[in-house]
Amino acid sequence: MKIDKNIIKELSNYLDEFNLTEIEITEKDTKIKVSKNNVSISNQTIPASVNNTNLTASSQSTESVKSGTEITSPIIGTAYHAPEPGAKKFVEVGKKIKKGDTIMIVEAMKTMNHVPSTHDGVVKEICVDDGQPVEFGQTILILE
Repeated sequence: MKIDKNIIKELSNYLDEFNLTEIEITEKDTKIKVSKNNVSISNQTIPASVNNTNLTASSQSTESVKSGTEITSPIIGTAYHAPEPGAKKFVEVGKKIKKGDTIMIVEAMKTMNHVPSTHDGVVKEICVDDGQPVEFGQTILILE
């Protein structure tokens, strides 16, 4: 199969232009998926570097290896660290939390969804900024 690098470059440019994390096109029996972390063509993932956007195979991660218990976002939306602007944050690094404690709010379609901790532990890292868009399954917090 011959891969048209121009299509990958164009899709990569769309990622930056429209602030996307992933884009996919399908033509006949060929499917091309480009994301900030990987390029996938016809169910095969290949490493590539396109337009200064480092793209790697999906089995590899561009992030450092994280140790601890990861808590992920249950929905797509905007993450908030506090119940309202200027209020005390739900969690801080070093704070001990219990399973079920609210760790963040994710706003989706004007609805504020409280995100509970799925484990007991001490907050090791908060992985998203206040007001940052998050995706389903994205790590938002790491516990020790």
